[in-house]
Amino acid sequence: MSRMFNQEQSIAFIGAGNMATALIKGLLAKGYPCANIWASDPNNEQLEKLKKDTNINVSNDNPAVIQQADVVVLAVKPQLINEVLQPLQKALNTKAVLLISIAAGISINTLESLSSAKQAIIRCMPNTPALVDAGASALYANTNTSEAQQQQAQSILSAVGIVCWLQNENDIDTVTALSGSGPAYFFLFIEALQAAAIEQGLDPDIAKKLALQTAFGAAKLALSGDGDVAELRRKVTSPGGTTEAALAQFEKDDFSNIIARAVATAKAKSEELALLSDN
Repeated sequence: MSRMFNQEQSIAFIGAGNMATALIKGLLAKGYPCANIWASDPNNEQLEKLKKDTNINVSNDNPAVIQQADVVVLAVKPQLINEVLQPLQKALNTKAVLLISIAAGISINTLESLSSAKQAIIRCMPNTPALVDAGASALYANTNTSEAQQQQAQSILSAVGIVCWLQNENDIDTVTALSGSGPAYFFLFIEALQAAAIEQGLDPDIAKKLALQTAFGAAKLALSGDGDVAELRRKVTSPGGTTEAALAQFEKDDFSNIIARAVATAKAKSEELALLSDN
């Protein structure tokens, strides 16, 4: 799909927290006009800061903001979906807009019941690296969503990272366990790597600097396209060397299965939360 923006369309963000702010700044950095971006939030201090930083339009009036919009990004906490979306049914039914939800665990079925069965809806699972323009987002569209609307959603999320489309809504639970929760897994690994180096006598500041740069460099190398990660691992692993010894210890301690069980557990939790939202 094309990533070109339709800059004549207005985008409204319901909720002006970190993820919404990241998307807004990403859009502006890609040339989207600030006059065509709106944000609504009950926190006046947050809105004023966003207005000062970006010069977009801000308001406390959700229905009024929707009346300005062609695309509405629902960027509120999952537990607030009912409270926020139900009062907007009339506004959504009086104007055809694309609704993009980044609320984790809230199904298309729930979103349609709170808006309209005819509502064009895209579920999105972004992740926190979007805050530094390195996000990974997976999207799923309902049958009411046109190809043009899908293209617009992709262009919005592409402003802060990569975008993947899902053919099955249930795959969002796996995406949640992979890229949604995934940054925390890598932070934990970096934290453990630092601690291990410090335990071996390395200066804490040096341990932190080397652990972070090693993680960054490994990811950059993997993204370079120079072979898949398994091949890259083999290239780094000299027979009889230190890397081979460390990897053998990982294998002995069941590293791969630890990761598999953790991802399965996160997926099961995501499925549980989605089930609760439907009831």
